[in-house]
Formats: sequence, C-alpha cells, structure tokens
Amino acid sequence: MATYLVTGGAGFIGSHMVEELVRRGETVRVLDNLATGKAANLARIAGRIDFQVADIRDLGAISPHFTDAQYAIHLAALPSVARSVDDPLTANEVNLTGTLNVLLAARDAGVKRLVFAASAAAYGDNPTMPRVETLTPDPLSPYALAKVAGEYYCRVFTTIYGLETVALRFFNIFGPRQNPDSPYTGVLSKFVPAYERGNTPVIFGDGEQSRDFTYVDNVVDATLRACTAPAAAGKVINVGVGRSYTLNQTIAILNHIFGQNVEPRYGPPRQGDARHSLADISLARQVLGYEPLVGFEEGLRRTVEWFRAEGAIG
Repeated sequence: MATYLVTGGAGFIGSHMVEELVRRGETVRVLDNLATGKAANLARIAGRIDFQVADIRDLGAISPHFTDAQYAIHLAALPSVARSVDDPLTANEVNLTGTLNVLLAARDAGVKRLVFAASAAAYGDNPTMPRVETLTPDPLSPYALAKVAGEYYCRVFTTIYGLETVALRFFNIFGPRQNPDSPYTGVLSKFVPAYERGNTPVIFGDGEQSRDFTYVDNVVDATLRACTAPAAAGKVINVGVGRSYTLNQTIAILNHIFGQNVEPRYGPPRQGDARHSLADISLARQVLGYEPLVGFEEGLRRTVEWFRAEGAIG
C-alpha cells in the first residue's frame, strides 16, 4: 500500500481518481481549494481519505501535505480554453505557477513520482492526424501555453532534481460529475442536459470539428498506470481513445440514445479552439500497457444514466 497525493481531487476527474485509489486500498490525500471542485464529489468516501482545503498557488500551504507521499497526481487546474482567454492572468497563476509549486513541494518531500495532467491542447491546429507526441507544440490559448510549459517544467525537474515525472496529454475527457452549468464546461456535459431539459444544444462552429472524446474511466486507468510503469518516467504520453467524432455525429448518437430528432443551433466558433483532435495512443500502449476501457458511445450512455440517476439535470 502506497500514499498518493491528488491535487484537484474533489473535481470531476480527481474524484473518480480518488475513488479508484480508495477501491484499490491505497492511502489517499486530497488537496483542493474547492474553486471548481466539490466536497460532495467525495462524500461517499469522505471517511477513508485525508482531505485538505488548500490552493496550489500557495506553496507554503501545500508543502506540508506532500510529506510521506510516494506518488503525486497533479490534476488541479482551471481547465478551460475559454476561461483562459477571458482571464489569462488567473489561468497562468493556477496552471503554471501552481504547477511549479506542486513540483517544488514534491521534490522537497522526496516524492517518488509525479504524474502531471497535461493537455491535447498542446497540439493546437497542427494538421497532422493522429496527433503523435513528437509533434512540435503549437498552443493557441493561455491554457494550452501553460500546460505545455508545465510539461517542460516536469522535464526540467526530472533532469535536474531527479524527481520522476510523467506528463499525460488528456484528450477531451467527459463523464459523470462534469458540471453542466458552468460556462466553461466541456461540450458533452452541456449537450446531455440540453436534451433532458428540452433545450436546443448549441454548437459553436459548423459542427464538423472533431474530438477524441475520452471517457473518464480511461483517464483514471492510464494515470494510475503512469504512476508505476517503469519506462514512463520523463515521458510525455497521449491519453485518448484513438478515434474521433464530429460534434454533428455526437448529436446523432445522442438523438439515438434519447429517441429524439433534435436539430442543434449553431453559433460562431470560439477563440482558441482547435478544429480537429485525434490521439495516437501507440506510446501509451507500449509504455503503460494502456487500452481504452470504455468507448465513446458506451461512455455517453453511462453519462446520460448518471445525470438522470443523480438528478443532476433539473
């Protein structure tokens, strides 16, 4: 049994990560400032984890909590291209300075390995498909820029300080607990409630933009593999499914799930959004032994079921 520290552990992805670690019998410490995370996300396991309210922008506040942790999973972020365009200063403070603070705290505490939640936004609008890790980064937003800089910080801390790091470029994660009411949330967590509420889903652009939508369970599995995979240290690795869907195709699948024939409303494209995204997951397969556990359509069904069961759609 090992001790895992999870930053952003009360958030959408983090709460799934923490639940799986608890299920495996690991010792888990969670750091979250509850700016976007919710303590309710961890309510079912609250008595089995060490939960600390702390902000990664405050190195002094977070450092003591890294003591005795063997593994750190750094998920805390302001995870939105649009938000970073609206407020680049705060995005930089959280996503870059915060990451540096986490790396410093992990280094000073003697953490064995840190896994960093990087982003497919690193690739920008590079036309090469699928996206392979050797492509030159081309960030199109402050969010993407901070995530790329975080990758380089990880590499530097591995090279100079000997802290093992792994940067995982996540591709368009979706699933239960994504907040449908935030203006910055993922597109799928807006589409699903729109159907349930009888509203028209809105697509920004012509709907032919495509994404490698990745169900959250896949990300949890890949991340926990990255904590211990011997050959992963120092690497940047894509985590996706290896298949992309357009937003128009997504609407068609949701029409099938809901038994409806909804026509979306189209709005202007959003600044900083890449046109297409598709992961090459060969390296994840090779280094992590990763295979996607849940496909897109099954993930959508599970997400719809969760929204209904939890009364998350009102």
